[in-house]
Amino acid sequence: MSSNRTVEYIRYSLPADDADAFIAAYTRAAESLAASEQCVDYELRRCEEEPGSFILRITWTSTRDHLETFRASAEFRAFFAEIRPYVEQITEMRHYAPTGVAGRGAAVPSLYAWAGGAKAFERLTEAFYARVVEDDLLGELFRDLPHEHAEHVALWIAEVFGGPATYGERLGGHAGMAAKHLGKRITEPQRRRWVNLLLDAADEVGLPTDPEFRSAFVAYVEWGTRMALHYSNDVPADSTPPHEPMPHWGWGEPGGPYQP
Repeated sequence: MSSNRTVEYIRYSLPADDADAFIAAYTRAAESLAASEQCVDYELRRCEEEPGSFILRITWTSTRDHLETFRASAEFRAFFAEIRPYVEQITEMRHYAPTGVAGRGAAVPSLYAWAGGAKAFERLTEAFYARVVEDDLLGELFRDLPHEHAEHVALWIAEVFGGPATYGERLGGHAGMAAKHLGKRITEPQRRRWVNLLLDAADEVGLPTDPEFRSAFVAYVEWGTRMALHYSNDVPADSTPPHEPMPHWGWGEPGGPYQP
């Protein structure tokens, strides 16, 4: 997520009898939020203990984009026209910046846990690199790799999917992985072959085949290989890759792609 993003919380306290009309007004107002290029996402929540209490959460591309751009837009005028009757019931309206303290509870398993943990990714990379070194298109790229390469890639994928932060702590994190691709001049056909062989290896070692896991897995593989393509061709071989945070992948929630 871009570090410029900000979350606005708007708290309402109104008579419980007004709740249905309030929700209906925000249902209409939400169309303007959805149309705004400054709005990342939004959600209206209702208090279970006090049915007249509501919290609206809006993620903006930045506080400035919200206050200066959105509020000068036609979308804001349409939005405000719907919620105007409830402005006096606002008890808080503030912007909050991220602190870095964030995570998931155990109620939702990580992709790492769902796949079977460290051993699953070790089996995956072992099977994959056994295929790669014999491949007519990729063999020359990988034939002289150190024997621990498959283990390191397993640690990388494990961390990306919610496992231990071993790669980030011991092997250089994002910059360390990016550096391994500088100057390699990977081609698009090689990238596609890499993807296909990894998916074949996933089937071979028995990674979960449910649509939810596989769609997240394939999404990361596509994103990761396209990043490798970028670093191998578009970044000078003698440069130092940027120290970006490790990507973290979840269920249908890419950890790195779109950065407004």
